[in-house]
Amino acid sequence: MASRSTQILEAAARLIARRGVRGLRVEELAAEAGVSTALIYYHFKDRTGILRKTLEFISDRAEHYTTQVDPDAAPLSPREELERTLLLELQDTPEVRENSTAWGELRASAVFEPDLREDLARSTLTWVHEVAALLGGVRPTAPAVALAGAAERLTALLEGLSMRWLSGTLQLAHARTLLSEAIAAEVDGLGR
Repeated sequence: MASRSTQILEAAARLIARRGVRGLRVEELAAEAGVSTALIYYHFKDRTGILRKTLEFISDRAEHYTTQVDPDAAPLSPREELERTLLLELQDTPEVRENSTAWGELRASAVFEPDLREDLARSTLTWVHEVAALLGGVRPTAPAVALAGAAERLTALLEGLSMRWLSGTLQLAHARTLLSEAIAAEVDGLGR
């Protein structure tokens, strides 16, 4: 059984994905999680604490579903691992849809809620470093600055493609094709 704080964070991610950050009310969160408002304040202190921990929760959840490997599957090449990891961010499952929607909503809300900016920047930087490390596996002789730039472009593109897909302005298959093409272009560029 999930801990109470995890139960609350799961409910927060659902509510943010469904109604947005501005629509998140502690009373509604308590009802969604099946706990008291006092318990929410006990675990998270205030609304900003809830948002910060929810951001961390969805980052961890994304890392989990993008790094899960079938133990019986053949090992992937570094290039295959890079592509697989990024493309798993674009899959039509309830968990990925919810996670991606909540991430986009938290990113957008940081424009109006400066308290989230530092946490969002830290999560984004972690993600960029992870993608740069994957790129480094493909192109081990590429300079660190080039790997970081390619990772920055790929993660920014992935966020944009995800938002277009989730908003219905881009078909999922096309978003995945565009991402695969961008990965190929970045890997080729690092090889020069």
